[in-house]
Amino acid sequence: MASGLPPNIVDQLMDAERIPVKQMETQRTKQEDKLKLVQDLETKVNDITKNLSELTGNGGFIDKKFISGDPNVVEGTVDPASAIPGDYSVEVLQLAQKPGALSNGFPDKDNTQIGVGYIKFETNEGTKEVYISGSNSTLEGVAKQINMANLGLKAQVIEDRKDKENPFKLLVSGMATGDNQQVTFPKIYMLDGDQDMYFDQSRPSQNAKIKVDGFEIEIPDNKTSDLIPGVTLDFKSAAPGREIRMKVQENLEVISGKVKSFVDAYNAALDFIQKQHKLQAGNGKNPQLGPLGGDGMIRSVETALRRVILNPQLGVESPITRVGELGIQFNRNGTLDFSQDKFNKTLNSNPAGVAAFFRGDGFKTGFVATLKREIGNLTNGAFGVLSNRKRGLEDRIKQVNGRIETKERQLERKEESLRKKFADLEGKMSEMQAQQAKFAAMAPKG
Repeated sequence: MASGLPPNIVDQLMDAERIPVKQMETQRTKQEDKLKLVQDLETKVNDITKNLSELTGNGGFIDKKFISGDPNVVEGTVDPASAIPGDYSVEVLQLAQKPGALSNGFPDKDNTQIGVGYIKFETNEGTKEVYISGSNSTLEGVAKQINMANLGLKAQVIEDRKDKENPFKLLVSGMATGDNQQVTFPKIYMLDGDQDMYFDQSRPSQNAKIKVDGFEIEIPDNKTSDLIPGVTLDFKSAAPGREIRMKVQENLEVISGKVKSFVDAYNAALDFIQKQHKLQAGNGKNPQLGPLGGDGMIRSVETALRRVILNPQLGVESPITRVGELGIQFNRNGTLDFSQDKFNKTLNSNPAGVAAFFRGDGFKTGFVATLKREIGNLTNGAFGVLSNRKRGLEDRIKQVNGRIETKERQLERKEESLRKKFADLEGKMSEMQAQQAKFAAMAPKG
């Protein structure tokens, strides 16, 4: 350059001028990192109440399972809210069945014609009639026309390999079990067919016969919810002479699993807080606390979480007043330990007391209500310490952004002014050098 200055002199000057901006950007990054940590903590605290959702329902601390002495004979499903633990027994003398009939055999299912005519069925709703057309009177065609007639009957073609020459047969059956669902399968009258069709075998509908406590009863279906309170029994096969023992008992694994999921979520929040309290090395500097270490907000959260575990639950109609009696207590690391054995033992001996301790009245008393209230106070959008901390950090970030924007506008104007000044200086220096060269050329030589 004519002035002898570096070509990037303005850039160098502006880099120096932008040092305060970089400092503010570093400050903003720190605030953004803190905001993210507060948001992460808020999520973990809210996750505790998510895991409580199953525990606060009517079946939260009630779960039962059904055990059958032979699932091949009888199985069952349990309604935890109404099932009563205890031992039961049944003897399945006979399964309920649908009415049905099987035709004679045919060499094929889609070629041999049966002819034109009617098939009539006597049902509990009266006589049902199906017209069979000659253009569609194969076994498959007859089955299709019976199904389309909506008679409360189901028809299908089956293959019975006992008869090698005529293996295909028509099976017609009713839709429901029970002796009040009888269907009479009469002779079939058809004309002009390649082969006659008739019902070779039939069976009536029947009730299931069950013996309960020595008394024989009949039911119309193979499922019933009337024999054991809160249990739907599903009879799979008949076993006359065999008494099948059954049991309804507390499903301790499911209930303790729900409590463990709550403890895990609780510990996730406590682990997060503890990491902030620990010294952390970074960038060759002396170890320092985490970004939120020593923060009054994080101390408030930790105090609230510990308080609800340590304090007794007053006003609950239960001999259990502390979670420690259920195997939930703090360990040396400051997190919770959960003894499933202790919990299961207490639950098994007093399920109503455990449920009452957790539920209370559902509003003011009970462990769940207390914990929800404490967490609600922490996360409340108007006054919660987590919400207030987030707002404070968001305001600081906004203020820093505002200062950065103001400074950037000032720097843009200054850069423009400097470039103009240096351009003017360069122009004048070029003119002066040109004049000096001109004078030098005019001077006498020699």
